[in-house]
Amino acid sequence: MTDKISRRQFTSTLGAATVAASLGCGAEQDANVTAALPQETYRIIDPHVHVWKHDPEFPWPAELQKPPEGDALPETLLDLMAANGVSHTVIVHVIHYRWDCRYTAAAVKQYPDKFQGVCRVNPESPGAPDDLSKWVEEYGYRGVRLSPAVNESGDWINGPLMEPLWQRTRELKIPMTILTRTQRLPDLSKLIDRFQDLDVVIDHMADCPVGQPEELAKLVALAKFQKVYVKISHTWNVSQQEYPYRDSWENVKALYDAFGPQRLMWGTDWPLVENKCGYAKALALVRDEMDFLNADDKHWILGGTVEKIWPFSKG
Repeated sequence: MTDKISRRQFTSTLGAATVAASLGCGAEQDANVTAALPQETYRIIDPHVHVWKHDPEFPWPAELQKPPEGDALPETLLDLMAANGVSHTVIVHVIHYRWDCRYTAAAVKQYPDKFQGVCRVNPESPGAPDDLSKWVEEYGYRGVRLSPAVNESGDWINGPLMEPLWQRTRELKIPMTILTRTQRLPDLSKLIDRFQDLDVVIDHMADCPVGQPEELAKLVALAKFQKVYVKISHTWNVSQQEYPYRDSWENVKALYDAFGPQRLMWGTDWPLVENKCGYAKALALVRDEMDFLNADDKHWILGGTVEKIWPFSKG
């Protein structure tokens, strides 16, 4: 117990020192670094939601056999944010639209002070790097998401098209976000090793099942890469219990010990979370329930880490 408390105290101080350095604090302020992330600067930012709308201006692709029911509108999301004290949100382009990322871009353009966007490109297309440049430079996206399946349909992650796409992502200075499961992480590790200066965010803890340490080890192994971050979301998806999903906390604790709070971030995965615990409880789960996190840890996980990857205006 003593070792764990000591480590937590160390990471809290180190986290504050990092913020102080980023703000340009001089050596004469070193004694006060633990105050570098005060409560009044603590903004809660959700790095993972989706939006969509049944609208002929943004048609569903022909291959989509069953469009989602109802709409997931930015305005609904803004109401939820306001009700729960969430200041900003990163919208991840939903796969229902396939590679047409215009709807999320429209939402970000309409509410630029609240949203940033992460696009998708077809990883099996030789034109993916140029498509990515278009979404970033013309539509304002600030990240790209790839989703390699664990079966043979996701083997493109090992193919020749990855090098130019990852290189373009690095040139555009945006993060690479990855949705996959733990079985695919050894393949992903090879790419990360070749692009160690690129920010890489692993979505939803790679949906690592509870009680499978050998799978969790594949995710923990990525901690050696200093620019890999993990969203500790989807506890509700892997848990075998009811809220607050305590059986999944051991996974979160292991990732906390490996990555530290400065490389972890939460996320609601709205609106999908509404089929589970709901938006408000997704926030309360980390903010109020996970009592192994101290106040400074939560500052990072609920906002500080997100702003390292997706900085928002202070205005």
